[in-house]
Amino acid sequence: MSDSAIAALNSLLRGTSIDDHEEALKLANSAIKAAKGNPADLSTAQHTRVVALVKLDRFDDALRAIAEGGAALDKTCTGELEAAEQLLESTGIDTRGMKHLAAQVAYRAEKFDRAAELYQEMAENHEDAMYGEENDLRINILATYSQLEMQGKGWAVSEEHKKLSRDELEVFETAYNAACGSIAQGDFAKAAFLFKRARDLCEASDDLSEEDKKSELAPIIVQQAYVATKLGNLEEAARLHEEVVLSDISDASTKAIAQSNALILKSESNPYMAQRLADTLLVVTGNDRLFEEQATIFRRNKYVIELQAQKFAGVKSKTAKILSNEAEPTISSSKCDLGALNAAAASELQTGKEALRRILPLLETRPTDVGLLLTVVQLYIQLQNPAQALNVLEAFFKRLETATTSDNKVDVRFAPGLVALAVALYRLQGRHSAVRSELAKAAAHWQSKQKAASSGDSLLREAGIELLRSTHPSDLAAAGEAFTHLVAAQPDDRTATAGLIASFATSDFAKVEPYLGTLSPVEKLTAGVDVSALLDAGVAALPVVAPQQSQQGKKRAREDDDQTTGEQQQQKQQQQQAAKKQRRKRKLPKNYDPAKQPDPERWLPLRDRSSYRPKGRKGKKRAQEATQGGYVKGDEETLELAGGAGSVKVEKANPAGSGGGGGGGGAKKKKKGKK
Repeated sequence: MSDSAIAALNSLLRGTSIDDHEEALKLANSAIKAAKGNPADLSTAQHTRVVALVKLDRFDDALRAIAEGGAALDKTCTGELEAAEQLLESTGIDTRGMKHLAAQVAYRAEKFDRAAELYQEMAENHEDAMYGEENDLRINILATYSQLEMQGKGWAVSEEHKKLSRDELEVFETAYNAACGSIAQGDFAKAAFLFKRARDLCEASDDLSEEDKKSELAPIIVQQAYVATKLGNLEEAARLHEEVVLSDISDASTKAIAQSNALILKSESNPYMAQRLADTLLVVTGNDRLFEEQATIFRRNKYVIELQAQKFAGVKSKTAKILSNEAEPTISSSKCDLGALNAAAASELQTGKEALRRILPLLETRPTDVGLLLTVVQLYIQLQNPAQALNVLEAFFKRLETATTSDNKVDVRFAPGLVALAVALYRLQGRHSAVRSELAKAAAHWQSKQKAASSGDSLLREAGIELLRSTHPSDLAAAGEAFTHLVAAQPDDRTATAGLIASFATSDFAKVEPYLGTLSPVEKLTAGVDVSALLDAGVAALPVVAPQQSQQGKKRAREDDDQTTGEQQQQKQQQQQAAKKQRRKRKLPKNYDPAKQPDPERWLPLRDRSSYRPKGRKGKKRAQEATQGGYVKGDEETLELAGGAGSVKVEKANPAGSGGGGGGGGAKKKKKGKK
């Protein structure tokens, strides 16, 4: 009895296609009863029963069957991902089915690097692969790669795996996942093309029923509308949203995203009304929850709307509570956004010095908050104070370097974005040696990582290129080490290979020689160059900067430059420079007569000149006696002016002790009598 039931089930499973799911369920139940004590046959029968129940849309019965047959699968379906991971680790991941299950658990737990590793391992092992499994593996691998791009870990995906084959563009699932990867890379034009391709393939599919097509088309159309919005085609995005029927969307997360995007397109100008509309959005919980990247965007939009509605205290308390649970510094976009939003709430959307006055105390309480740090740096730059912005950034670096030696803090210290910010501020101040020093330290850190590829590869490449500009042997050696690390991680990287050769070309030819064959030969690069024509044309000379001229002079200079070439142009420029050096003639006064002798008293004050005639006798007398040291009638003498400019009559000095002149006139002063 037991052998016949199991044999019937195996015969059914060996069929090329199974359409009678009721028959499969009936045979699976019989095989389960007959396979007691035989784990291998029991596992096959239980798996068949679960698949048949799912195909028959009997999901409650399927969950009960899962609970009876496999604890790991049960916990995966109910969203207990941590418990499922622990159970998988304890039981072992030996079979191909267990690897599929472990990859699904890692994907839902957002451990996409682990999921990609498992899927890639199964894709490379064709010995125990099942029929038709290759297509499903490629779909899941592309979905995992897209999620890695969303997390900012595009370096973990090789360029070879990022390329799409022609066969992959013939299946709507792979085209859809590739389009999601293009969104993560910021290539929205390519994403629009791939989403259109996926929609056309889905609509033309003969393997899907009309209900299945509606279910598959809904997320594609939602993504099409999002891409149209990012490309600025708002009318097209609104039209696509009108095509979406929310009742046709079975996935709760997709429905919530569609509602949120449609709300943003309405451009509600009243922040209080926008907040009320946002509160009506679907809240996704359970196993069908949003990914962290999606949940971060929803939370950020919610807080931004509350800030526009002047709810500063609420946003500040909520964001501070979340940030208090994060003890270690992080460059995660979700945490950095919270730091910036908390600063905006604390400053009540103020800018400039007033915002800094309110935000700087927060930096003392949260010294490792990267989002808050970047907000302070941005405010200083807006105030045209880059020196203070650099001081704040350097203080942050020093805190991370001296606090502890944990890998997380060191990785944050040398995060490519923060290093790029420091380099930009150093260059703004002209501190090129500091630029090379910062890049050399960052390159040394990322070279110490044991991973073949890491997030610091882009920084290593830029650091090596910058260090190559230096002539110091230590800088060239550091550049060579950076390029050596890159070549070891990515042998096909031609930029890294060229940098390695340039670094060691003059110091260690032995390291360069194995890579010379990978670069294009000089003969190939100069094949289209006419050497004779270059020699006949002569050596190009740098243009001489012409002196500033008026607008009309500039026009004439341009006309002359068009007509003159070679030596004529150089001669003209020399003449212009010589003319510029000539002294300009002095301007002479109006009605100047060179034959007329100038007035010798022209340097004296007007009242001291002999030609001065005040009006009236009393006025003249008052002019002579009004000021101390003025002219007093008495003996005169004549003094000759220097340079033969003439002579002038002045009062003769009185002997010492005499009363006259500009003294106080003490001899004539009457004494006061006693009354």
